[in-house]
Amino acid sequence: MGCTFSQLAAKFAFFPPSPPTYQIKKRENGKLTVVSSSSSMPTVADDSSLDVLLIDTKRGNKIVAFYFKNPYARLTLLYSHGNAADLGQLYDLFVQLKVNLRVNLMGYDYSGYGASTGKPSESNTYADIEAVYQCLQTEYGISQEDLILYGQSVGSGPTLHLASKLPRLRGVVLHSGILSGLRVLCHVKFSFCYDIYKNINKIKKVKCPVLVIHGTEDDVVNWLHGNGLWEKAREPYEPLWIKGGGHCNLELYPDYIRHLCKFIHEMENITTASRLKKIQQSLHLPTRSNGTSVTFNKCCRIRFSKPKCPAYSKPRCIKCPSLPKCSWCSGPNCISCCWKLKCPKSKCLNPCCCFKCLQWKCCSCCTCCGASSRQDG
Repeated sequence: MGCTFSQLAAKFAFFPPSPPTYQIKKRENGKLTVVSSSSSMPTVADDSSLDVLLIDTKRGNKIVAFYFKNPYARLTLLYSHGNAADLGQLYDLFVQLKVNLRVNLMGYDYSGYGASTGKPSESNTYADIEAVYQCLQTEYGISQEDLILYGQSVGSGPTLHLASKLPRLRGVVLHSGILSGLRVLCHVKFSFCYDIYKNINKIKKVKCPVLVIHGTEDDVVNWLHGNGLWEKAREPYEPLWIKGGGHCNLELYPDYIRHLCKFIHEMENITTASRLKKIQQSLHLPTRSNGTSVTFNKCCRIRFSKPKCPAYSKPRCIKCPSLPKCSWCSGPNCISCCWKLKCPKSKCLNPCCCFKCLQWKCCSCCTCCGASSRQDG
């Protein structure tokens, strides 16, 4: 039943352009090139900064990816688009983002979109983005520390899927993102097994800064989705709520590129030291002016191990002379008179150790208090 509902939800979630706006052809030198099949996509044959890739996924599909190179880039943006577009329609946007943000940019078509094979589904999009990330690592040497994931609308699903698995990711951008597929159709407070793209759960696992961009007049994915994602992020960045913005026109607002540039610039300047400082602040750990953590002159009263020598009668912690350890006792500190255990030197039934001298108060074990017979603690 859950599988049936998931398939039904997929029909409402994916609307690949038909026919595709581009085609892939192979040149004489073996390299792939893009041929426009729609007026919405310009001719890109002379674009030397573009690599056209055909990537195999673990689910047996071949997906198309565009990699835009920027010689001045320090970071790479992995872009997951919305549910009603393909790479041909996004070519102009990718070129503008590459230049204005000064990044390398990798965009890809989901299975069943554009010239990619297969059928669109939630599990296929997860396999798609994993394959693209692996390609970035192996073909271009890009590590997660230099990668920012960007997810628009339904693209927030695969974006958060991958982000939840990469602990050292540089950053995440959620553009008109969704809390879950079912929550787009109706307002529910619980997650169901047949729901798709349960971003409401996965965003809690993302360990890098998250920028949320959403239009206040979005009539496809309500603004409450973006606000909910921002509130549940572990490290939320200053959000961008575009007043009057809809679902597919946020790129037309000047604040969009301005705020995105600010985010990219700050992510470029993030260092390991600054990340550690943020972690310390989130844990409420005080720091010195030089950035190192402060240690206090206090005794830790947690018992980590037993005494090495059974005859060792000194207190466990030299800073707490009032809480010594019994010479044969591996239990808690002797706070009152004693900690009752078996005497190692006799067969007393109810002996105890002397708190004052750490000797046994049975028969003739204790010398400081002159005990010649067994005494109760």
